[in-house]
Amino acid sequence: MIDLHYWPTPNGKKVTIFLEETGTPYRLVPVNIGRGDQFSPEFLKLNPNHRMPVIVDHAPADGGAPISIFESGAILFYLAEKTGQLWPQDLRARIEVSQWVIWQMANQGPKLGEAGHFRRLGDREGDQSYAVRRFTDEANRLYGVLNARLRDRPYLAGDSYTIADIIAYPWTVNWKAQGQEIDEFKHFKRWFETIGARPAVQRGLAVGAELSTDRNTLPPEEQERIRKILYNQRALPVPD
Repeated sequence: MIDLHYWPTPNGKKVTIFLEETGTPYRLVPVNIGRGDQFSPEFLKLNPNHRMPVIVDHAPADGGAPISIFESGAILFYLAEKTGQLWPQDLRARIEVSQWVIWQMANQGPKLGEAGHFRRLGDREGDQSYAVRRFTDEANRLYGVLNARLRDRPYLAGDSYTIADIIAYPWTVNWKAQGQEIDEFKHFKRWFETIGARPAVQRGLAVGAELSTDRNTLPPEEQERIRKILYNQRALPVPD
């Protein structure tokens, strides 16, 4: 059984999509990042970077003690190897997939996350116009990278649907909030609609929907408490 420490964000949904696609049994362990669960001593033992998702595999292939894995890219590599699914065994195809998984972790996720962050922030923390312009433009460039890649192939790594597609898709769902217009990227749009139509993708996106809370409906003092957590996070020591 896989324990998935999770909150319904794009990074969390990468993992739920994979688990739903492969029919891998898992147990959801909510990590309420608005409440600060990611800073608890128990969670820090699993991920000293205090970020979800994290998985704990209670039945690893070597038959040993449970294995915990953090970072969504590392999680998908592990699960793809464990299940033998959605990661080709051919050397060259495997390299193609690996490149795009790393591209997503190093480029797409961080930059689209910053674009959404600064566009939501407004001027509560001062003038954000430079940051909004900087990251919106970078998001546009990255959508262009996807579009060019998909010009002559159905999926990011070639002819087959893989973890490269799974890891990139959730960050594109909120393209409007990132200041993008996907009609400008016809090859990306075709891929986006194809991936989004998969039943397992839809199930993966829906996991934990009941956990999300519209912060605007919370009392002002609770909104302020959450704001401080999100904008003033600092590393906490790992307990002995």
